Amino acid sequence: MQFWSAPAPLILASKSLARRTMLSAAGIPIEIMQAQIDERAIERTLGAKRDPDELALLLSWEKASAVSHKMPSRIVVGADQTLAMGSVRFNKPADRDEAREQLQLLRGNSHTLHSAVTLVQDGSVLFKIVDTARLRMRPFSDRFLEEYLEAAGPSVTESVGGYQLEKLGVHLFERVEGDYFTILGMPLLPLLAFLRQQGFLKE
Repeated sequence: MQFWSAPAPLILASKSLARRTMLSAAGIPIEIMQAQIDERAIERTLGAKRDPDELALLLSWEKASAVSHKMPSRIVVGADQTLAMGSVRFNKPADRDEAREQLQLLRGNSHTLHSAVTLVQDGSVLFKIVDTARLRMRPFSDRFLEEYLEAAGPSVTESVGGYQLEKLGVHLFERVEGDYFTILGMPLLPLLAFLRQQGFLKE
């Protein structure tokens, strides 16, 4: 059964495999068009006063808007996620050493993930939402950390915090509070509800 009823596939303004998998698994046909924006430059311009949830929402809009201008009449979805531990923010680690540093800071502590999604068509925002999850890492040993980094391989640089909860990263945690899809990087259920409401998905 085909649930998608829009005349063209949804455009995902992201190279995130997790978001692509979420949408595809939900039966939504997608086209990938990565947004050419400098996320770190945008963060520096905003300064440290911007709340992490607001930043995630802004970046999701920046991505969707950048692609929307190139694709008239198409529905574009942009998504972003920020990680914060108190006043400390984290970005995707550049390499394994940076992933190790992030995980050393996060272990034994709680942090928040803020995931945002924005739908844009012809430059206009159709829908936007941000959701928050709270996670606590267990106090794992240095030995376990090295074993994890070795087993996870290059994937530790693909997600903020150096982990993917849906994969080996689940072994790092003792408690998770929040929506599963939000943790993976996109508040999927509210997005599906809006698409259904607008007639883009069958009810």
